Amino acid sequence: MAIFQQTLEKLQLLTFHAVAARTATGNGTGVDLNDYDGDVVFILDSAAGTGTSPTLDVTVEASADNSTFAAVSGAAFTRVTTTAGRQKLVISHDDVARYVRIVYTIGGTTPSFTFSVTAVGLKKYG
Repeated sequence: MAIFQQTLEKLQLLTFHAVAARTATGNGTGVDLNDYDGDVVFILDSAAGTGTSPTLDVTVEASADNSTFAAVSGAAFTRVTTTAGRQKLVISHDDVARYVRIVYTIGGTTPSFTFSVTAVGLKKYG
């Protein structure tokens, strides 16, 4: 398969959670996928969790209005515990509402996770 320069220039990196240490559950900000085509590849990069029995669950939610979000079926990364790792998750732009965000749920006793979630998508125009 050839990679065309025009296609390569349309690839965009989207940040859903910049690298940061977190100790509590939270939500990312909605990102507008209206200008993207096809699949969007989400990448979770996490250091090992610290604390007693730390857990990190990251899921993707979608919204038509960037206000009311609901879980995207099958859009959950494998739980992270005390092992660092990198995971990918592919979501078709056609199968979700216009806006997407990540939700991270942290559990355990005094848990801490340093992680990031980015995505790569193909812009329709530009």
